[in-house]
Amino acid sequence: MKTIKVNVDNKSLQVAPGTTIRELFGRVTITEREIVAANLNNNLVGLNTKLNGRSKVMPIYSSDPSGISVLRQSIAHMLHSVVLENHPGLELITGQSLLGGYFYEVKNTHQPVEDLAELAKNLTDNLEELVARELPFEIRSIPVDAAKNILTDPSGSKAKLLRTWASPVISIVTLGKFTDIMHGPYAPSTWFGAGAEVIPYKTGLILKFPGASEIGAADHGQLLWESYRETREWNRRLGVETVSDLNHAILDDRLADVIRIAEAQHEKKIAAIADLVASRRNRINRIRILCAAGPSSAGKTTFVQRLQVQLRVNAIEPIIINLDDYFLAREELKPDEKGELDFEALETLNVELIREHAQELLAGREIRVPKYDFVAGKPVPPDQWRPIRLQKEQVIIFEGIHGLNPELFGHIQEGAVFRIFVNALTQLVIDEHNRLFTADVRLLRRIVRDRRYRGYKASATIKQWPSVQRGEMKHIFPFQETADAMFNSALVYETAVLKVFAWRFLLEIPPGDPAQIEAYRLLRFLDLFVPVFPEGVPANSVLREFIGGSGFYE
Repeated sequence: MKTIKVNVDNKSLQVAPGTTIRELFGRVTITEREIVAANLNNNLVGLNTKLNGRSKVMPIYSSDPSGISVLRQSIAHMLHSVVLENHPGLELITGQSLLGGYFYEVKNTHQPVEDLAELAKNLTDNLEELVARELPFEIRSIPVDAAKNILTDPSGSKAKLLRTWASPVISIVTLGKFTDIMHGPYAPSTWFGAGAEVIPYKTGLILKFPGASEIGAADHGQLLWESYRETREWNRRLGVETVSDLNHAILDDRLADVIRIAEAQHEKKIAAIADLVASRRNRINRIRILCAAGPSSAGKTTFVQRLQVQLRVNAIEPIIINLDDYFLAREELKPDEKGELDFEALETLNVELIREHAQELLAGREIRVPKYDFVAGKPVPPDQWRPIRLQKEQVIIFEGIHGLNPELFGHIQEGAVFRIFVNALTQLVIDEHNRLFTADVRLLRRIVRDRRYRGYKASATIKQWPSVQRGEMKHIFPFQETADAMFNSALVYETAVLKVFAWRFLLEIPPGDPAQIEAYRLLRFLDLFVPVFPEGVPANSVLREFIGGSGFYE
């Protein structure tokens, strides 16, 4: 009998063609080791995938980043299945990633939902029953033309998305009465959803995933929640809430109007933040320092430049200081417990000098701001540092990922510091049941910018990204709720523009490169969007920080 060679978890085996990965691992191994998917030749696949040629297979565990995504997608599907089965007339509309889960708006076509706590408990009980049944997800490929009659599609957004589907066939996944488009692998069965629960939050519900921390007080996540609601409302006013809405705006030649309004919404928000700063400066303890912080590729630099303009409209003259210029020389950095350099750690900065400079400026004394040479990996000589002194009508804007960390400016007089958190929180969704990952937009921004302007190929950016995200979770996001204002830099149309650049850069990754597994996922994600050339993007747009052509820098 003919066999094929398979390398399984670094062990060589001979198996029959058509053997599934599930059969390869075995049921006991899958459940005991919590294997939810597999890496097949650097491609993320489900365990029912058949092997028909020489292959390298590695397990994907529920604790792996890719495994977490698979698990969350599976549990979200389970939630919609139990809603359809047990709660006629109820609709849950997917939204922002929030507090260790996904937020859902609640709609009921039969009667208003009055007791969210009771509904949440019932849904949690329904999920636990589904977990106990250990049901498999039924996956099949069908013609696109047939899918619109099979999919669970109360709003018609999935049928609308299928009109721009790039393939004649589509994979769908069914659990109970709920059938959806398959946007990636699923867990082997509902058993893997153990520990998920539904929690009431504000006007909706949060699907809390296994292992997430407790939500805490009712006002926990308040700033993030308000930013979410504001951006969702922006999208509704634009008439672009889903990927299919965006695609048809592009194909119907309405994108220019979408871009103008989306950019105007950004400008209005930035002006509102500047007005808030101006109003607080009229109090006894006048604001003298502004801190703009946020994660990688959030668009902080462009935000600060645009804020500077709006502050000047309010007769406030800002001086911008980039905290990156306070980096310590690379030779002074200490590796973490894994022996790696954590460039997101506060300890990479000269904290003592930052604190000293802030005090000196507030006292009216001159300082000399350092400048960092990123090629040499150290500050330039002190005689090349920039002298500045804070005048009465001026404010200092410190821009950098650690701007909200109390170790930097916690010693400054109360009321003298105004803190702003900048992030890219996309509120565009695929449809009412499927959301986009917020971090994906930032990753695409970074891939495009690194490849075009920093000499890094997509492979290097992708490999570094997990470390960046770990650093953000540890050093940046814990302080976002201490901000006085939050700015969401996401633009509803930007993924369609980024696709023009990112598609090619992702295809540059050579076969066999470990970054391929993430590249394939991003390519499938980009495949949902109709591409847009960048000519219509304004010169002051946040997006220009990544694709080039910014009026602030070039």
